[in-house]
Amino acid sequence: MEQQGMAFAQPPPQPAPPPPQQPQAPGGAFGASPPQHIARQHSAPTEPTHSHQQPDPQTTPAGAGGGSQLPPAGSVAGAHPAQKPVDRKAAFVKGGRRSTTGPGILVASRAADEETEDGRIRNREAATKIRDAWIYKQIRARQDEFTQYKQARIFFGTWNVNAKGKDEPLDDWLCSDWGENGEHAPDIVAVGLQEMVDLNAVNVAVDNKSQQKSQHWVERVRTTLNSRRNSNNDPMRAYTLLKQKYLVGLLLCVFVKSPHKQRVKYVHSDSVGVGVMGMMGNKGAVSVRLQFYDSTICITNSHLAAHRENVAGRNADFANIFSKVSYDIGDEAVKEVIRSGSLSQWATGTSSVGIADHDLAFWMGDLNYRVDEQIPTEKVIELSQKSELEELIANDQLNIERSQGRVFQGFEEGVLTFQPTYKYQPGTDLYEQRPDKKLRAPAWCDRILWLAQEPSHVTQLSYKRSELNISDHKPVMGTFAITIKDVVQSKREEVYEEVMKLLDKFENQTLPMVGLDRISLDFGEVRYDQKVTLPIKVTNTGKVVAQFRLVPKLDEVTLCKPWMTVSPTYGMLIPGEQPATLNFTITIDNATAHALNIGREVLEDIIILRLENGRDYYITVTAKYARSCFGMSVDELVTYAEPIRNVPLDPIRRAETQGPNPTAALCVPKELWRIVDAIYEKGLHERDLFTASGIAEEVSQIRECLDTGAPFGEFRIHSMTEVLISFLSNLSSPIVPRALFPTLEIDAQNIQSCSRKFLEELPPIHYNVFVYMISFFREALLYRESNKLSAAKLARICCNCLVIGSNETNPMEETTSSIQRRAGMQLIMLHFLETNSI
Repeated sequence: MEQQGMAFAQPPPQPAPPPPQQPQAPGGAFGASPPQHIARQHSAPTEPTHSHQQPDPQTTPAGAGGGSQLPPAGSVAGAHPAQKPVDRKAAFVKGGRRSTTGPGILVASRAADEETEDGRIRNREAATKIRDAWIYKQIRARQDEFTQYKQARIFFGTWNVNAKGKDEPLDDWLCSDWGENGEHAPDIVAVGLQEMVDLNAVNVAVDNKSQQKSQHWVERVRTTLNSRRNSNNDPMRAYTLLKQKYLVGLLLCVFVKSPHKQRVKYVHSDSVGVGVMGMMGNKGAVSVRLQFYDSTICITNSHLAAHRENVAGRNADFANIFSKVSYDIGDEAVKEVIRSGSLSQWATGTSSVGIADHDLAFWMGDLNYRVDEQIPTEKVIELSQKSELEELIANDQLNIERSQGRVFQGFEEGVLTFQPTYKYQPGTDLYEQRPDKKLRAPAWCDRILWLAQEPSHVTQLSYKRSELNISDHKPVMGTFAITIKDVVQSKREEVYEEVMKLLDKFENQTLPMVGLDRISLDFGEVRYDQKVTLPIKVTNTGKVVAQFRLVPKLDEVTLCKPWMTVSPTYGMLIPGEQPATLNFTITIDNATAHALNIGREVLEDIIILRLENGRDYYITVTAKYARSCFGMSVDELVTYAEPIRNVPLDPIRRAETQGPNPTAALCVPKELWRIVDAIYEKGLHERDLFTASGIAEEVSQIRECLDTGAPFGEFRIHSMTEVLISFLSNLSSPIVPRALFPTLEIDAQNIQSCSRKFLEELPPIHYNVFVYMISFFREALLYRESNKLSAAKLARICCNCLVIGSNETNPMEETTSSIQRRAGMQLIMLHFLETNSI
């Protein structure tokens, strides 16, 4: 159907059993319409990926059904008559979709398999779902034939409020473009806040204030939206809250005009923390997705890593959030996707979607990108005050990184025409230049970007800032005209019938046949925590439709061993169609490494590919593990004086070289000593020690050096500390067993006795490592003025890597009693760090 109008070293210390000898410290809608659409900046497309799924605890359900309340495309209320659509690049990353392996189809029960008299096997349930997935793809390709396009207006407001909470009016920020009688009021309003609460250690760890603060701000926004009156003193459009989602200082609330509420459905949210230790909520994102009429919209509010020089950290935060945000929208929503042809590269068999799996995705927040350091701070201030922005825009870090394809791949942004929004002296309109404050270069930290499957379906009408001044940031707002889909069911049924006739033509011929370009995969040597992927191409060599799927082996319930994944695990090919590619990926995680080290696992497996109404194909997979110290126990590591890569995996060969009962050759693992010594020699003064993330490539190289005994290169200290924390966190058993958690409430009177008892009960090697690390952390505290560490912060780090470990229970799932015991353990850590009791 045609669109109607415009788009809506020293050597390691020697053995010292406790307690006599101790290891030494390491050595020496539509908003106001401007005369022209806002131009925007394009980024170089690359292909981000998605994974991960999280629960959705905060839900505000919206209704479904009802009639259309929007004008057809080309009849936008409030659109300027002189507006014309601008030329757009196809910036949407078609490869950046979620990988939908479809567990609902893939691991179909053998009980549902049927064997015919001639020995052929068929699973009717799986075949039906695979068939539906192909039908969806065909309908998707013809959706314009049964879709009407309407226009809507959507508003986004982002503000880092710096934990301020005055009751100043928000109209200048939220409602300035509505028009005298609300004729330009948006259909959807999304407001994102950052630093809603102070991002101190208590709030980050406990987050006991965010709920109260979020409710306060939601009510303020709701009141502002619903208190506007027109020239007749009548209330304007009433707005209904669809969803609110918070994470520590982050808040995202989404409102819709009440007349549209019945056309909003499948509202879900998610949150991702990427702050301290790569997971805490002092930095991260909250996200909401919904279906508006028959278009899907995703809205994300994020707060990324700070500091002018930390561009790589911000890029990494984006990639982490983009890959982890996930919504389980349910089977009914998936069926609606099939009926409407909405979304790209979906399949029936999974109800989980990511940010890019939507018609429209908007991303806002305090992204923290600054003006490049090549421009001095004083000059940035001068140019900002004069509104001479051209040079600043050219050196804006986000613009640079997007142009190089390193972040926000495929996203677009309007041109920056307003002054930098950070950093202001709170309560004024002056950039922060007070003598007692650190001088910072003004920057456009606060941004709004978008990603669209069809670029012409988004037109930015305004992109500006508000002059509210209670925070050190200025609020930013953007209004967009968006084109949304409204499916005409009668026409969709016509297309469906035509697709079914085409399918029937091929299904009614002969039996299916496929060819595999190989039936054996040898991955060679694979390493810890690194993904390796090999493909197999499946070609339809017959004259009929070929449906295939992977099935479990006899008496098993999973398709493959846990160290391997295959994607996709099913598919359908018509004669002459391009071959399908099955990607086999091996990942050695902590559990697999431990199983390999003790000889309980080998990297060998057989995958069964079943052709519906046809034969089975058997694919063999083999690999060799490049042994790593990660995922081992300290008790085993201290028995090897040579690099762990040289130690045989086979228990029999290992016993031949070391004997059946090897004894400790070292008092602490040499790998631990090497990494600690390197940090001690070069990095104790480094800012944000133990809390900032390293560079992924360097982290892999450092691991390889530890495993092979090769000397370290010139690596960043943050990469070294990330490896140290990862090494301790991924031991097969933590340094401090859970059984040693204190059972009594610890206070000033019993802390010394509890700490002494704790030390006495530690196993010998664990005692050595614990004393060694506490001594090292004490050394780090001597440089607290430069590295910004504190004993309390290090106590939390000790608990995370020495006590809890990656194999321990998720603290969020612990009972009140276990949380109290863990808190007691943290007090013991703090005691050791602040005293000379070791």
